Amino acid sequence: MNYALKASALALTLSLATAASPAWADFWSDAGAKFKGVTLHGVTESTPPSNYIRNVIAPEFEKKTGIKVDIETTSWDQMYDKAIKDMEAKTGIYDMVYIEQDIIYSYLARNFLVDITKTLKDQPDLKAPTYDDANFTSFANYFKDASGDLFGVPMEAFLKTYLYRKDLFDDPKIKEAFKKETGKDLKPATTHAEYTEIADFFTKYGKDNGMELWGTTAQAHTGHAASWYEFFESIVPTFGVYNWGIDAKNNYAATVEHGGAMNSDKAKAALKYWLHLRDIAPPESTQSTWTETATTFAAGRVAQGLIYGENAAWIASDPAQSKVVGQVGFALPPLEPGVLDDAKAGKGYIGYYDGGAFGVPVTSKNKEASLLFLEFIGQNEVQPDWAIAAPRITNTATFDDPKVKEMDVKLGGFYTMLKDEGKLFAGAPPYPFHAQVREATAPIFYDILTGKIGPDEGLDQMAAKAEEELTSLGYRK
Repeated sequence: MNYALKASALALTLSLATAASPAWADFWSDAGAKFKGVTLHGVTESTPPSNYIRNVIAPEFEKKTGIKVDIETTSWDQMYDKAIKDMEAKTGIYDMVYIEQDIIYSYLARNFLVDITKTLKDQPDLKAPTYDDANFTSFANYFKDASGDLFGVPMEAFLKTYLYRKDLFDDPKIKEAFKKETGKDLKPATTHAEYTEIADFFTKYGKDNGMELWGTTAQAHTGHAASWYEFFESIVPTFGVYNWGIDAKNNYAATVEHGGAMNSDKAKAALKYWLHLRDIAPPESTQSTWTETATTFAAGRVAQGLIYGENAAWIASDPAQSKVVGQVGFALPPLEPGVLDDAKAGKGYIGYYDGGAFGVPVTSKNKEASLLFLEFIGQNEVQPDWAIAAPRITNTATFDDPKVKEMDVKLGGFYTMLKDEGKLFAGAPPYPFHAQVREATAPIFYDILTGKIGPDEGLDQMAAKAEEELTSLGYRK
């Protein structure tokens, strides 16, 4: 999910500086006075939003408060490993940690994080006049406990959307060839059957015409959790299987035998659909995570694909990194009948609402100074340039900023989709056992991908393994 941040940090920093009011500057200098000389250490994944924090927001915060911020950006797996080991060992190495939406429930269950709401209420002198968690979008709800207290300040939020190449879909020669072969007009797919037909067509078209072109992306790494997430967060929901097929209200059942859906007919159909797409995708797909699917699309090697929103905007707009600038269309993922109705009724969802927040570990040695930094990144004032440099929106006011609206037009309504259709997507289910079930079932999933086991048998084994793990953890009785 990472890429090099463009060299515009200085201009963006100046923009932040000129936007600050005297009252804003006075609060930060006064509040930071007793922490001058302190260095905060944070760890996060190397993503566009995180790079912006490191290169732009952290230096600006230091200018205003005297508090230095050292943001370590690293790979997804290293970020998790370092943060969790630090909090488990209570070594206090990190003052801020990146909390991806899907792991927050595990952190809350283990009391890893400072209660931001309670702390700011108990210490009102720490509360910045320009910080208000009411400014956040509904995505912030994923970082609250049962009582509504906030444990992480959102710093990125985006949808995993359907991207397609407008130049290919609008090409008269290609449209004519598609019509001749299928009898249908070429347009973005709304169903899995349509998506498959389009993918098959473009893979064949690329081969027949000697082009480095395939019909679809596939986040199908044979040994990385990215493939597991692609299937359970992006593919199965579009077939009507939600929350990984685990029924929390039915003794956490995962198998069909016990009332779950992880190995249901819908799940098996979803897996076979996805495996076919993997087979007609570019050769790098079997080693692709969320990073490689983005670079594959940006290189012009595919006609369509499901891409995380943090990458979608730079693919569509940054010629330094993308060969398809101005040629990218955005649409909702293809769905089975009834899934959209489920999402509108609040009974399901059509894809993944991804993102993360910064939280303060209870083991931090600089909790108060860290909370100041979290407030700083949560202000409306710092959001617009951040949203343009890294396509994420966490504050509702950002949608109405003139610069963001202008960028939205250039991106063909990308931000508008986030605003209007975000409610149809959902984050990971609120499972404190998230990582344990993923790790227990992932080896079987990888065996499916490498052909060691068939998809039907594999899902049967995964569902049984999930129940075994949930029983061991005490969730299934």
